[in-house]
Amino acid sequence: MKPSPGCAWRLSLALVSLAVAGGVAAAPELTVFAAASLKESMDDAAAAFQRETSEPVRVSYAASSALARQIERGAPADVFVSADTDWMDHLASRGLIDALSRRNLLGNRLVLVASRAGGGSDSSGVGSAPSFEPVRGVALPSVLAHGRIALARTTAVPAGRYARSALTSLGWWPALAPRLIETENVRAALMLVARGEVPFGIVYATDARAEPAVRVLAEFPAMSHPPIVYPAARVAASDHEGAAVFVRWLGSDAAMAIFRQRGFTAAGEGSAR
Repeated sequence: MKPSPGCAWRLSLALVSLAVAGGVAAAPELTVFAAASLKESMDDAAAAFQRETSEPVRVSYAASSALARQIERGAPADVFVSADTDWMDHLASRGLIDALSRRNLLGNRLVLVASRAGGGSDSSGVGSAPSFEPVRGVALPSVLAHGRIALARTTAVPAGRYARSALTSLGWWPALAPRLIETENVRAALMLVARGEVPFGIVYATDARAEPAVRVLAEFPAMSHPPIVYPAARVAASDHEGAAVFVRWLGSDAAMAIFRQRGFTAAGEGSAR
């Protein structure tokens, strides 16, 4: 009888654990390149995987675009987790990921944030207004008329590209484009708002949840931008026995519980909102 997917990854974990226990030398470190927005959840997931397998995991975080380009240049990564499918496709078209290991892992939402300390309240009139959905008749450009907006680079970084798509589809890009401050990744944009250096930011809902110094003002409707999908795959050049195992484990119930606790959804879940 063919084993279930759950049994398959458990068997793989067992084999990896036996290899670690039976080997003379310490197990080689598994290197994961992951989108910056995954920081807290992937740290937790890596720690959980290490507890289960005794296999050391090191995670390097940056914009998906920067990580993909590093992999192109031969950086020694074993697993890549991107914040969009485009950068994974970019590597796949060059034969740089193991296509059989690839899986769509997580989903997210896009939100407008301000500082809890009052960022934007003096100049925008938003103050401590409750959250709203900008699709429901809110003239967002006028709300933000006197404030700058931090977001990830709109030409390359997934969070920035999602934001540009949302602003464009809602007809607000021409009015707001001159007020944008583009950063190297979504967490850099988040920090500008958290420190009160910029009154507004467009980030993922999970970023806002991870940063107590910001508050959510609005959630962009899912239909205003492409679905936010985080794919994961083994890097083709990796010879680490645990790479494909880790990718499969990321889709397990145990791993998904960690991601859900941080505000992520399973890929495709709630995409019709």
